[in-house]
Amino acid sequence: MTFENPSREHIKEILASAGNIAVVGLSDKPDRTSYMVSAAMQSRGYRIIPVNPNATEILGEKCYASLSDIPEPVDIVNVFRRADQVVPVAEEAAKIKAKVFWLQLDIVNEEAGRIASEAGLEVIMDRCIKVEDAILNPRNN
Repeated sequence: MTFENPSREHIKEILASAGNIAVVGLSDKPDRTSYMVSAAMQSRGYRIIPVNPNATEILGEKCYASLSDIPEPVDIVNVFRRADQVVPVAEEAAKIKAKVFWLQLDIVNEEAGRIASEAGLEVIMDRCIKVEDAILNPRNN
């Protein structure tokens, strides 16, 4: 069965109800895509929780080594990792009972999607969260 993302209308609902967005693979380097996307989302009012074992703080937020280390609920797990590295992230997202497993643009992994989906998470793949938010919530631009 081929994976299909939720409708744009449903993605809009997901973003509207999002509180905490844990960003796996968030770089502390301002020239990296993960940093730029997360900074833009933060400036639009989203709470970003960095997940990077090699940093202590990114974008003014405490950084966590793993999703399991985050001491509060996570709505969206936004992933900036290569497709061959996302299955363990999906397993951990399921373990912490996140609501959404989101793979950024050009990242697709059917097994990770299946793991997250079977655990009850909404799954979005190969979509940029910043672009989706800009398209679906233009008043915030």
